[in-house]
Amino acid sequence: MSFRVVRSSKFRHVYGTSLKREQCYDNIRVSKSSWDSTFCAVNPKFLAIIVESAGGGAFIVLPHNKVGRISADHPLVGGHKGPVLDIAWCPHNDNVIASGSEDCVVKVWQIPDGGISRTLTEPVVDLQLHQRRVGLVLWHPTALNVLLTAGSDNLVVIWNVGTGEALVKMNCHPDVVYSACWNWDGSKLVTTCKDKKIRILDPRTGDILEEAIAHEGSKATRAIFLRGGLIFTTGFSKTSDRQYSLRAPDMLGEPIVMVELDSSNGVMFPLYDPDTSLVYLCGKGDSVIRYFEITPEPPFVHYINTFQTPDPQRGIGMMPKRGCDVNSCEIARFYRLNNSGFCQVISMTVPRKSELFQEDLYPDTPGDTAAISAEEWAAGTDAEPISISLRDGYQPSTSKNELKVTKKANVLGKSTKVGANAAQNSSQNSGVSEDVIKELRDEIRKLKALIIKHETRIRVLESAVRLQMKEEEERNENNAPSVDRDYLAADEV
Repeated sequence: MSFRVVRSSKFRHVYGTSLKREQCYDNIRVSKSSWDSTFCAVNPKFLAIIVESAGGGAFIVLPHNKVGRISADHPLVGGHKGPVLDIAWCPHNDNVIASGSEDCVVKVWQIPDGGISRTLTEPVVDLQLHQRRVGLVLWHPTALNVLLTAGSDNLVVIWNVGTGEALVKMNCHPDVVYSACWNWDGSKLVTTCKDKKIRILDPRTGDILEEAIAHEGSKATRAIFLRGGLIFTTGFSKTSDRQYSLRAPDMLGEPIVMVELDSSNGVMFPLYDPDTSLVYLCGKGDSVIRYFEITPEPPFVHYINTFQTPDPQRGIGMMPKRGCDVNSCEIARFYRLNNSGFCQVISMTVPRKSELFQEDLYPDTPGDTAAISAEEWAAGTDAEPISISLRDGYQPSTSKNELKVTKKANVLGKSTKVGANAAQNSSQNSGVSEDVIKELRDEIRKLKALIIKHETRIRVLESAVRLQMKEEEERNENNAPSVDRDYLAADEV
């Protein structure tokens, strides 16, 4: 006599539901770039999506209360000269976002609390060092104002955003860096590269601690650090089948688990929730989100379920746990982009009968307060994230955190002033008057405003043309049957 033992897990019945269309976002011109990026970043205050834009690169920032159809002339964040490839919200300040672009520049932006009312073209700071396009931006999980960037010049650079200086420059990759991820306390870094290798690095020195072949396929690979120190990767086999693997840092070349999923060709993005040990796999061009639970016992990676959607996804963003609704037992929320410009909101919940706070679903989660400063991290200090309880829901940033942000802005302001003074002195030395410089600045400002105005007008005209074409198609369809009937009637006579 045999019987099947069902594995005990509180996440066996996690299920996803899509919010109503009026609670989602529509009419967003998602970027058509072929770069392997999620094109979407989300935090408890804002949703940011990389969009198509004439005359450079841009992304749209929407407060969560602004849902429904987005107007074609909605203001953008658009200071880049080339298409934007990646965006990331700062984990310690929900109003700060970084963007990397094909113009080789990384820009850091400050978004007002209510969102932007006009197109934003002036960043807080420009970070310039990369010689080729920047396709990856990633904030440090515990240190304030520490940002990692990687470009097609094979460089990985770690910045102190508060001063605008590069802290570390790593030149240990022979080819394009596909992905990077910090470990739990930000003391180590895992990267994947076009040479098929996965590397564990010391982020302060750039030294390679360990490296190994991750997946045999030549397509893009992704790797993330799990909370306990293990590494989860996605990639392709030699026969172009999609795979995922689980590896231990001391034995990178010998995966604990290696599983082939399917033969699709879209890159898989692993999205990880450290509180529940769930990994969500979202592939570009897929119409499904698969989710797995990572446990210490074999087979280590347990398949839970698949959320099915009707159309393929172009990009996806995951809400941090502090932005989830604890009252409805929501453990994850995804913002899923498709090719038609619709952003679908998907809520993952664990059904519970009790209306009380579920402590087992919501252990203390990383908050928005940095554990250490950029200077402390550069000096060798490591610290785990400062956790907060979600028992009473997420409480916004305290005034203490705001002071840090103000201080950062002041530091940047001072450096800008110093630069302006230096420019002023040099202009005096070169014999150019201040009036001429002022006139040139005014002209540049007017030209920027004119470009933005024309860009908005182009978007509105494009929308009008599309609408007109649609109406003409519908009119032709409606007229076609009547013509046939007239023809048949005439024929019978």
